[in-house]
Amino acid sequence: MVKATPFLLVLFLALGAHGLSVKKCSLTGRWVNDLGSNMTITAVNGNGDFSGMYHTAVTATSNEIKVSPLQGSMQKGPNQRGQPTFGFTVNWSFSDSITVFTGQCFVDNEGKEVLRTMWLLRSRVENINNDWKATRVGTNIFTRLSFQE
Repeated sequence: MVKATPFLLVLFLALGAHGLSVKKCSLTGRWVNDLGSNMTITAVNGNGDFSGMYHTAVTATSNEIKVSPLQGSMQKGPNQRGQPTFGFTVNWSFSDSITVFTGQCFVDNEGKEVLRTMWLLRSRVENINNDWKATRVGTNIFTRLSFQE
């Protein structure tokens, strides 16, 4: 029995340590936000750069909404611990505006991936006197879309 004790201790530590590992959040894939907008992020390259498409569900213009390209970068530093910070820009194909998002990719308490973001939307204005109303700010929470949706 004494010889089995070190083996059981090592086995217990190995199995227990597995449960303590940090779950990783991946930006790649399809996402939907709290307003119903959809986003697809393609593979993140070795430098942390990525691209994709954004289909907004809301707009302040009367123009027909079109899918718009996005370009971004994810922090690849050693302190990210599987829940990286990131930023991306959406260049709206149907209006004279652009939006920058910044946020972090989390794994919540239920094991689901969540993107918490803040954004700035800059719209074109006719002159500098209207600059005061050209930028909007907001937040969005994105959840991963499953393949069935």
